[in-house]
This record gives sequence, C-alpha cells and structure tokens, in this order.
Amino acid sequence: MTSEFGAKFDRVCDILDRHKRSRSSLVAILQEIQEAYSYLPEDIMTYVATALGASPCAVFGVATFYSHFTLSAKGRHVIKVCDGTACHVKKSDDIIRAFREAVGLAGQTGTTEDGMFTLETVACLGACGLAPVAVVGAEEVHGALDPAKARAVVDAIRAGEAAGGEPSAALPALAAAGSPAGGAGPAGKEARDA
Repeated sequence: MTSEFGAKFDRVCDILDRHKRSRSSLVAILQEIQEAYSYLPEDIMTYVATALGASPCAVFGVATFYSHFTLSAKGRHVIKVCDGTACHVKKSDDIIRAFREAVGLAGQTGTTEDGMFTLETVACLGACGLAPVAVVGAEEVHGALDPAKARAVVDAIRAGEAAGGEPSAALPALAAAGSPAGGAGPAGKEARDA
C-alpha cells in the first residue's frame, strides 16, 4: 500500500517538476494530473497546493471553475448525451434513459459500479444538426440517435472489451445503420468541428 501511495505522488512530482512548480502553470498541471488519473483526486490537489505554495482553496477554485476538470473518478468509457434545445425537442430524454438502462445506472447520470461507463448530460455538443447526439470518449460522435441505437453503442463497447480489442472498431458499423456520425470517421470529425 505504501509503495502504491509513493508511486502516486512520484507521478505528481514528475508533473510538477516538468512545469517548474510554477503557480502560473496550475491549469496545465491539473490537466496532466487529470490525464494521468482520469480525475483530480482531493489528496493530490492538496499536495499540489502545498508544492506550489498556494492555498488548497485556490487549487480547488481552479479545478471547480473549469468544466473540463472533474473531481470524481470516471468510467473507462464516458458517454456524453446532449440535452440542449435541439436535442431536447428531439427527445434526448429517451436517449438518456436508454443509455442509463443499457449501462445499468440507477440514477440519471453517474459512473457504473464496475467503472466501465460514465454517463453525463451536457448542455450542448455543438452538433445540433445531428440531434439527438451523444459523444463516446473524445472522438466518437453518434447522431440521429434513438433508444435502439443508444443500446447498440453500449453493446458495441461491451463486445469490443469482451474481445480484448478496441470497442471503436465495432462502432462505425452503426453509421451504416443510419447514424450520420456513427463513429470516429469523417462524419464524426465534421460534427466535432462544427
């Protein structure tokens, strides 16, 4: 346990050292820490504050100000479902419910107990023409969703993990099933760039 604890802070020290332990690099430091841990653990943020000579309040203030940062652990596959106006009028509630049921969440959003999925709703993904839309991870845009397509996305991720491969390999097949941005291909890139 002690070696795990030490290794955890060794990674943080490496990140701090790369940024010369400069307060002006706080956002970049937090970005790297989140990339390493998938979220910002409280004990690490307190350590960062001490290492930078800043108050924990200042570090937590930055971490909570920017929506990019998260203070809770996320699943291996983060699904963000748009609930903005265009998506909402096209029944994004049904999509959210389908994702929630497919991943096995009791609450509206959150992370599954096995750490496989995190379901989030967002105000806008910037792909209103594809409404209702969801993004899996940082790359896979799925537009014109209905509950069946939402379940198919989850099934493809599970199948990919069960095969020991990348789940995204199964996802482009959804494009052929009618999702204009069914994967990380050109349509997905255009949606992200919109």
